[in-house]
This record gives sequence, structure tokens and C-alpha cells, in this order.
Amino acid sequence: MSTTDLEDTARALVADGKGILAADETVPTVTKRLAALKIDSTSDSRRDYREMFLTTPGIADFISGVIMQDETINQRSSRGVPMADVLTQQGILPGIKVDLGTKPLAGAPSERITGGLDRLRDRLMRYRGMGARFAKWRAVIAIGDAQPSEKCVQANAFALAYYAALCQEQGVVPIVEPEVLMNGAHDIERCEEVTAHVLRVVFEALLDGKVLLEGLLLKPNMVTSGDQCARQAAVQDVALATLRCLRRRVPAAVPGIVFLSGGQDHLRATTHLCAINQLEGPKPWKLSFSYGRALQDEALQAWRGKRENLTVGQRLFHHRAKCDSAAAMGRYAASMERESTVA
Repeated sequence: MSTTDLEDTARALVADGKGILAADETVPTVTKRLAALKIDSTSDSRRDYREMFLTTPGIADFISGVIMQDETINQRSSRGVPMADVLTQQGILPGIKVDLGTKPLAGAPSERITGGLDRLRDRLMRYRGMGARFAKWRAVIAIGDAQPSEKCVQANAFALAYYAALCQEQGVVPIVEPEVLMNGAHDIERCEEVTAHVLRVVFEALLDGKVLLEGLLLKPNMVTSGDQCARQAAVQDVALATLRCLRRRVPAAVPGIVFLSGGQDHLRATTHLCAINQLEGPKPWKLSFSYGRALQDEALQAWRGKRENLTVGQRLFHHRAKCDSAAAMGRYAASMERESTVA
């Protein structure tokens, strides 16, 4: 894939009113979610769960790409079609999670480093041959007493940059995800301080690694209060802090920023995204979404692993994607939620 192709793909992923479905949870994570609803976790049940989203009628109006994980991209649908082809036939770009999860950071075991750089070039070549057009790598940065350490930030930034360079070498658009976790009692000011520092270090590493900024997407956290903070920031304060942080740290060359939901429920994730997009002032990048549970949870609760509930599950997923699409254009209104109660 040429430089132009990388840029075209990155821009397509953040086309007006479109965002990304992060359906890349590991097998253990999906198993926990299914088990909570008394659904047996098997290869087939996990396929059926993913397929509910991937085959929702009309979903390409709101979803530009889907991040899969290794099991899913290697599966065929219930009709025998490779999952990547299920997406491309609808005009949706297939993506793949390529990191192998986090592990304790040597010398700082209370912090985490993401693994998976070994043989990453080979895996990217294989996934590209299976149809993947973009990839994702997640770094995890926790806020706590004396955390994050500079060692943790630097190590994760290097890994993100090296991953991104390998992706572009193989013609795959990298999504760079440095997630500052919302877990903790920190206030919004501390979150903004840490997020700004992490983004500065990450982009320094990307530039040092000769990564094409026009051919990548950033997937950051929003700037929020910690989930245990006694003073939860208002929606407008989250929007102001998030946009201020991004303006100060993210180069205009980056075509798009696709927020992670980071533990926010579906309503809060939608409302925050809309508030950010409604703010006045320069926004040199598209601001959209790459949500996982915030897009999936309503549908999962309705589906519950039962074929007879597939239609209602897909309807709820379509509704949530439509709301997030509106939020990405600053047009979401709470009144839209009434549509989900219409049969």
C-alpha cells in the first residue's frame, strides 16, 4: 500500500458521521460477558455474537470499520463467508487487534507494558493477506501515587511507535491507542495533566520512528474524572478539557481521532462525544468514535444468545451506532433515545 493509500484508508475510517466498532475483545473477556448472561462461550456462540453486529442491516451508514481479533478474522460466518468478507461486501473496512495484551513492566511491576512486538511483521503480513486494512495496539497508563512513571510512559510510547512503523511498512493503517485509565480517585485536572504528557511522548516517539502521521489514527481516552473521584466533572468540563488537551498535543497532520469509551456507559460516551464536537474553535482532525462496550452492551443484553432475539439486538445496535454517528457530527440530542423504544 502506498503512502497515498494509507492516507486514503485513514480518511475513510473517519468519513463524516462514521466511526469504528471495536469488536476485538479477547476470548476470556468475551467469555466473561457471555457468562454473566448465562450464555455458554463456545467458538460458535462467540461467532454468533460478533455476527449480530457485523450483519446488522444498514450499519455501514454509521460504521466505517470493525476491529476484530485473531479468532474472529479466522472464522467464517454462519453462511460460510469469511468474516473479513462479510465486512468488505458492505463497504466496511476490516481491522485487526495485533497487540497481545499487557504484562508487568520490568523494574516497575505495578505498571503495565503491552506485548506483541515479536514476529509482529509476520502477523501483519498474514492479516493483510486476509483483508485487514488497519490495526490496533493498546497501551495502558494508570494514574496513582507516583504513577505513571516516566519509564512506563516511554516504554509504551516506543512500543506504539514501533508497531505503527511496522503497520505502515505492511500497508496497514495503525490505530495508536495510549489509554490513560479512568480507574482511580484522581480529578479531571490530574487526568488532563497525565493525558497531555502521554500524548507528547507518544508523538515524539512516532516522529522519531518516521511514522507517517497522515496515515494513522489516534485512539485516546477522553479527559474525565477518575471513576472513584468524589467530584465528577460535568459534561461541558469534560468536553473543554479534552479538546484543550488535544489541541495542545496532537499534530494537525493526523486525519482523525477516534475516542475510546474507557468504561463510560453508552449514554455518557455518546453525550461526551457530541459535546466535544459542538465546541467552537479549530478542530484540525475529525473527532469520532471507536467504541466497544458502549456500542455493544444494549444489544448483548437484548440478544442473550437466543436466535429469536437477534432482530431486537440488531435494532438496538443500529440505534446506538446512529446516535454515535450524530454525536460525531455534533448533532446528537437526548430525544433520539426514544427511537430505541420503537419496535
